[in-house]
Amino acid sequence: MRTDTLVVYYSHSGNTEKIARIIHAKVGGMLQALQPVTPYPQVYRAVVDQAKQEIQAGYLPPLLTKIPDIVGYNTLFVGSPNWWSTIAPPVAAFLSAYDMAGKTIVPFFTHGGGGLAGMQKEVIRLCPNASVLSSYTAHAGGGRDVETEIAEWLVGLGLVND
Repeated sequence: MRTDTLVVYYSHSGNTEKIARIIHAKVGGMLQALQPVTPYPQVYRAVVDQAKQEIQAGYLPPLLTKIPDIVGYNTLFVGSPNWWSTIAPPVAAFLSAYDMAGKTIVPFFTHGGGGLAGMQKEVIRLCPNASVLSSYTAHAGGGRDVETEIAEWLVGLGLVND
């Protein structure tokens, strides 16, 4: 298990959190949920409308979550739901708030049918001086084989032994 690893994520419905917890169980390190100062509405239509407005405006919501010792983490697993074909604003706010130079960023995403879309490219754009590895993407919280898929992805990236 790694101590220089941070598994950080934003999850509105619980799907991304589920994937984050599986990854954390396999790689160790620190597990941290991103929490915006002002929570998103629980009503689906309201959160969709708000997210669309924030993404179009490039708004980065202030976060309650602070990582004071980010320098000590060499590998960051970063998880987000697919919101309007990109990462959720709290994840963009997190990646924009810290210097990721020299770090290894390992993205993971959940979606309701939109797939990877532009999410990987957005992480690369926000972390230009980091090494961004191939992402894991799951529909909703993943299927019945999600743990096996994640294990194979991690082995394929050379981050864990089988």
